[in-house]
Amino acid sequence: MSALIKKLFNYFLIGVLAVIPIVLILQIIMFVKALVSDLFLLVYGYSVSYLYTLLIFLVSFIILVSIGRQIAKQGRPWFIAVFEHVIERIPFLNTVYRVIKKVVNMFSSHDKAIAKEVVYVEYPKEGAWVPSYVTNRFEDKYVLFVPTSPNPTSGFTIIVDKSKIIKSTMNIEEATSFIVSVGVDFDKGTEVGQLPS
Repeated sequence: MSALIKKLFNYFLIGVLAVIPIVLILQIIMFVKALVSDLFLLVYGYSVSYLYTLLIFLVSFIILVSIGRQIAKQGRPWFIAVFEHVIERIPFLNTVYRVIKKVVNMFSSHDKAIAKEVVYVEYPKEGAWVPSYVTNRFEDKYVLFVPTSPNPTSGFTIIVDKSKIIKSTMNIEEATSFIVSVGVDFDKGTEVGQLPS
């Protein structure tokens, strides 16, 4: 009887682990759908016409595409510069805006000022190596974001000496995949074999 219960529990866990990625993707889809739906209802509440609502969404899409194109080709548009100038004068909001902008820029491809490299660092103790994102540098000191698995948006920010890190050949996407998959999606076996014990 206990062997049967163990087997059923084992199958149950395998089933749960198989379904978790599907559930997470569905949660993300439902969140985006709710966000778009709420936005649609807000716009529709003002216009009271599906035609005007769709027209507003189409115009918004075209404006965002043109803003993205201008940022990619020429840099930041004047109205964003004006908005940032105003925000810089407001206490607390200027700090929140600056931090959010830097975090978004770290993962975007159009900002080359922020290092986009992955390194290994011994954390939380010697002999335990974790991949980290380089977020800033000051001479021989590296500022690293050490993400936690399976959620790469949570983690720790640490400052270490250059001598304490080992450069990785992983890019940001590969490191994020490694963290989200708790190490399952990782093909840098030779790189790991070269890490000191």
